[in-house]
Amino acid sequence: MEVDKESLAKVAHLARLNIKPEQEEKLQKDMTEILTWVDKLKELDTDGVAPLTHMTNEVNALRSDIAKKTINTDAGLKNAPDHDDQFFKVPNVMKRNA
Repeated sequence: MEVDKESLAKVAHLARLNIKPEQEEKLQKDMTEILTWVDKLKELDTDGVAPLTHMTNEVNALRSDIAKKTINTDAGLKNAPDHDDQFFKVPNVMKRNA
C-alpha cells in the first residue's frame, strides 16, 4: 500500500502531529514500508490459531493489600534535612499575591 500526501496529512491530523514539509517524504516512505510489512502478515496461515489476549499464560502474583504500619515517625524524619516533630519542612514554592 502506497501512502500519499493526503493520507499522511489525515494521519498527522488525527494524531495531532505537526509535520514539517521536509519530513513528509521520509514519513511517507516509512509508513509505506510499515504497511507493506503488515500486509505480508496476511500471507500467514492462521487457521486453528486462537487469538491471544496476553502474550504469556503467567498470572500476576499480587500480595494482599493490608494496611500496616511499617515505619514510625521518628525513623522517617531521622535523615530529613529539616523537620518538626511530625512533618518534613520544605522551602515555600508558591508566591502569595499581595
